[in-house]
Amino acid sequence: MVGIIIATHGEFADGILQSGSMIFGEQENVAAVTLMPSEGPNDVKTKMEKAISSFDNQDEVLFLVDLWGGTPFNQASGLMEGHDKWAIVSGLNLAMLIEAYASRMSMDTAHEIAAHVLGTAKEAVKVKPEELEPETEAPAEAAGSVNTGKPGKFEYVLARIDTRLLHGQVATGWTRNTQPTRIIVVSDVVAKDELRKKLIQQAAPSGVKAHVVPIKKMIELAKDDQHFGGQRALLLFENPQDVLRAVEGGVPLDTINVGSMSHSTGKVQPNKVLAFDQNDIDTFRKLKEFGVKFDVRKVPADQYGNMDDILRRAQAELDKQK
Repeated sequence: MVGIIIATHGEFADGILQSGSMIFGEQENVAAVTLMPSEGPNDVKTKMEKAISSFDNQDEVLFLVDLWGGTPFNQASGLMEGHDKWAIVSGLNLAMLIEAYASRMSMDTAHEIAAHVLGTAKEAVKVKPEELEPETEAPAEAAGSVNTGKPGKFEYVLARIDTRLLHGQVATGWTRNTQPTRIIVVSDVVAKDELRKKLIQQAAPSGVKAHVVPIKKMIELAKDDQHFGGQRALLLFENPQDVLRAVEGGVPLDTINVGSMSHSTGKVQPNKVLAFDQNDIDTFRKLKEFGVKFDVRKVPADQYGNMDDILRRAQAELDKQK
């Protein structure tokens, strides 16, 4: 695996490393190198050498630095002498880091990854209001307009319950992991909210169309075998009740990724990211009766959680409140 050095002025490297872990999960063979106000070039060089010595593969190293020509860049350049397989990319941003993490799954060289992350890093630089940005792409498709015209049905690459719907962990980690062509938010509530629909469309990663459809519409789309051939769909639900309605209506979901269910009054929280009331527990039990399996992970790199155990603990906590 290609090793990654994140090198910046100040504590930026530590912060973006933490942010990357929140979205994509903890990573091996990655190190943050900081240049603090009291330090000089040799301190940075020493930190880089120590970090590289800890990597499993020291022949393939990628440096992600903040500024071209800055001290972290200059020290990385000096270390590259005699290492023609290493590479440096400057202009570090979170999109670049996440793309580098994802690229390591399919790319074996630092040069490949360095060339690949440039596009994602540049596309991440946008402005709002949109009229301040030069138009370079066609407007986003209208929500619900997912017809492609090719015979066949959707291939469902992921169906996820996430109160936050389309956010960083989905737009980067899960999208890179599952490679959908369409992200479809399935929600009656969101389908009626024009602002939320617009924000979801804007949050879609490059190359992937985002749509918002009501549950009834998703059931119709799932039964259509004439227009969606070759389309890989990632479905997002706010809650298990919407999933159950979709499954009952005929949307063929074998596995549900349970990623995030926010806490609210009357709910118990048996782990850090999932909160349940009695209706939630009963709904998951009904989904299980339909043969649906549960993939309990916040990000792809997480270990799988045991849904039966989580539901038992949630039920026990609710019973105590009675």
